[in-house]
Amino acid sequence: MLDLNFVRDNLPLVEEKLRQRGMDPAAVLKDFREVDTQRRQAITEEETSKARRNKASEEIAKLKKAGQDAGAAMAETKELRERIQELEKTAGDLDARLREILAGIPNLPHASVPIGHSAEENVEVRRWGQPPQFNFAPKPHWELAEQLGVLDLERAVKLTGARFAVYWDLGAKLERALSNFMLDLHTRQHGYTEVLPPYLVNSDSMYGTGQLPKFAADLFRVPHGDKDLWLIPTAEVPVTNLYRDEILDPARLPISLTAYTPCFRSEAGSYGKDVRGIIRQHQFQKVELVKFSRPENSYDEHEKLTRDAEEVLQKLGLHYRVVTLCTGDMGPSSAKTYDIEIWLPGQQLFREISSCSNFESYQARRANIRYKPEGKNKTEFVHTLNGSGLAVGRTWVAIVENYQQADGSVIIPEALRPYIGAERITRKSF
Repeated sequence: MLDLNFVRDNLPLVEEKLRQRGMDPAAVLKDFREVDTQRRQAITEEETSKARRNKASEEIAKLKKAGQDAGAAMAETKELRERIQELEKTAGDLDARLREILAGIPNLPHASVPIGHSAEENVEVRRWGQPPQFNFAPKPHWELAEQLGVLDLERAVKLTGARFAVYWDLGAKLERALSNFMLDLHTRQHGYTEVLPPYLVNSDSMYGTGQLPKFAADLFRVPHGDKDLWLIPTAEVPVTNLYRDEILDPARLPISLTAYTPCFRSEAGSYGKDVRGIIRQHQFQKVELVKFSRPENSYDEHEKLTRDAEEVLQKLGLHYRVVTLCTGDMGPSSAKTYDIEIWLPGQQLFREISSCSNFESYQARRANIRYKPEGKNKTEFVHTLNGSGLAVGRTWVAIVENYQQADGSVIIPEALRPYIGAERITRKSF
């Protein structure tokens, strides 16, 4: 959420940034000017009326003390009291409307973000490694993994439905090995603290990171008594909200946390996309990286977080590229996002495996996460950042497709062998 005073004082800038995102400012800002003006007028009249009421109350006391008739002053006080109640309700309704408008305004893209309307206008920043060379036609993961007996989509449909997966034997061990490898790398070498959060969160948590109200259709809602709980779409939600409504000690910043959780997404807007394999699932596992930073350091921390995610792929020997998302392709909460895209030879394309974003104070303002800078009397909002470090299922896909052999087996990268206890995945039946 953007600051009300900032939007009010910089409305032309906000409108221009919305146009850079490919959005119609009038559709997003709606009646912001009118509501803001009416709200301020109501508050001003309310304060004036309260001052008049207080003065009238003093006059009543004087008249009664002097034994004089205070009827007119008492009648005025009653009228003012009723008017103040009306104004309080009006101001409250307008304030709620204003917060609704502010909640629908996306973050403003950072000045370094390329302007564009779609993913085709994203800008490649760098590449690492080389794509593997095969003397045979590489297979996509769904075909190869099914032949190896390590991925079972048909039984998953029987158990639950489409877009779920069952992993067998070394397929399951590869998934577990990847998550342990990633957590060890981030905690032992990159300085993150591991946290295991709940997989169900309340609506306040979803609002704090920007999933609600905009993306309710993409979430799994779980009615719970008279309130709703939500299956987390990413560990970003519970981990960021750990510090909701708290004031952080500035000496602790930056705080770097990592978490391994399942993620649940309805994929409401993806009908017909990636229907084969496990690229787009209703349930998948992910290792998440989350940072809380001082504002002046957040873009340095953004670069570090992205490099930390990249190192996972480097240690696994997987070819990838990093792109800066353009204004029209960024998520609404982000001020700047890098996507890390992994090369998948079985599909002959790059596929996003991590999005690393700086949200600046956008999420912190919604979740009320602050710190008190040294030498200042007022608190300020921290900057929040997060990124996948990495999406485990898509890393699993990348290993299967990049390390496949002519005989149909899959070589396990050396970095994972201590975790999985094998060097190669070969055919088994279950």
